[in-house]
Amino acid sequence: MDDVMDMDEEFRSLMDRLEPEAAGSPRYARLVAAEDREELARVLVEPHQPLWARELAAFRLGCAGDRRAFEALVLLLNHRDPERCVSAAHALARLNDPRTPRAAAALATNALRTAYALHPVRLLTDLRAPESVPALVTTLQRLLAPGEPHWRVALACVEGLGRLADEQARPVLTAALPHPRLAAAAAAALSRLPGERAGGRPGQ
Repeated sequence: MDDVMDMDEEFRSLMDRLEPEAAGSPRYARLVAAEDREELARVLVEPHQPLWARELAAFRLGCAGDRRAFEALVLLLNHRDPERCVSAAHALARLNDPRTPRAAAALATNALRTAYALHPVRLLTDLRAPESVPALVTTLQRLLAPGEPHWRVALACVEGLGRLADEQARPVLTAALPHPRLAAAAAAALSRLPGERAGGRPGQ
């Protein structure tokens, strides 16, 4: 394999997290050092593979641009363990698969999985794909409902829309202003929209 695993910070974090899960299995060191993508790809399709092995193989393949990792990484992106989500998002961003934005948007906008939507939202922001702004707007609109508990996901949407600086986000960012936990970020995001940078809303 290309030396994409050149001990970047995220790979070191993954190794530190998965080594205890591997519990001394000799396969751990073999998968960390594997040069053959086929060996890694087999881990994703063979039955009864432990989660740590599947995650390690998917991460390495994804970072190497091998699209056989896509399905496994999408599943990990929506995992209940936030650290697995972080690693999956990192690998998906490097994978450069055209299916990734659509998959991340589906996860972010799934009302039944909102508790696990933080990292799909952040990935959509990083991808800057055509699906990014509509998905973040849709998710944020739902999270502005009274009593909605997932304010961290809402905040990630607000911050993402600020980074993307798309005029389509103006109505939902304006609606976020009265929410105490979102107000400062919403104001900052609005200030980055094209009409604001030009000195006011369009038409003013």
